[in-house]
Amino acid sequence: MPIQLTTLSQSSLQDYNDCPRRFELRYLEQLAYPAIETEPALENEKHQQEGEYFHRLAQQHLIGIPAEQVAKFANTDNLQRWWDNYINAKDLTGLKDLSGLKTEVTLSSPLGKFRLIAKYDLIGFDGGKVYIYDWKTYRKRPKNEWLAVRWQTRVYRALLAQAGKHFNGGKPIQPEQIEMIYWFPDFPNDPARFPYKSDQFKRDWDALTKIADEIAAASSFPKTDEVSKCSYCPYRSYCNRGVRAGDAAEAELETEAEELFDINFEQVGEIEF
Repeated sequence: MPIQLTTLSQSSLQDYNDCPRRFELRYLEQLAYPAIETEPALENEKHQQEGEYFHRLAQQHLIGIPAEQVAKFANTDNLQRWWDNYINAKDLTGLKDLSGLKTEVTLSSPLGKFRLIAKYDLIGFDGGKVYIYDWKTYRKRPKNEWLAVRWQTRVYRALLAQAGKHFNGGKPIQPEQIEMIYWFPDFPNDPARFPYKSDQFKRDWDALTKIADEIAAASSFPKTDEVSKCSYCPYRSYCNRGVRAGDAAEAELETEAEELFDINFEQVGEIEF
């Protein structure tokens, strides 16, 4: 029996966009992964764990723990390289001096029959501008054009404009104040920056409302016609679309695991119903 879905996130929307059947298996039926997602599996799992750990190191530093203390926990080759790049990054120098940083914060808003929810790595306020930072430990630097159309880029900016007054002293955040920055520890001098505008916000929120209504009304969830995406899907054996997994570096650009939200909704910033 499928569960009653109550929340949507950038990950679930991306899955629905890429393959409605994957969305159904992952979020409605909540099936365990029956297939190895990528090869080599252990190496990829280690890389993912290191990526999660890097997020924690950055958060600890940004809430005020001295860099030399945090650095002691960068205890693998990847973590050491990422930490060194982070601590020496010119693009982050000013950010580290800002007051009122919001790290690892969650924001939500009603969206049709659902709640749209997002967890932000970092939100910084500076001179009327609001910066969303998201850390990406990708092995390959993705193209800006690819990132621009991902649901994460659209959701994170739109949700901050829609519901971000919780972080701004009760004052709404205008789209023109917002810029989203993907920062890549393996490509520290080449961040991806995405400013925002009111017309983009309107298009994004209209699109979000439309896809939420579509999901709520759906009676079937067909497989994608893009069979190439199945190489990276952990549910491919359910669909008889192969056993062998795809390349890990390519897979992480195509499928990102849903973040697990352990949420007290009374502590989540949101707009009124």
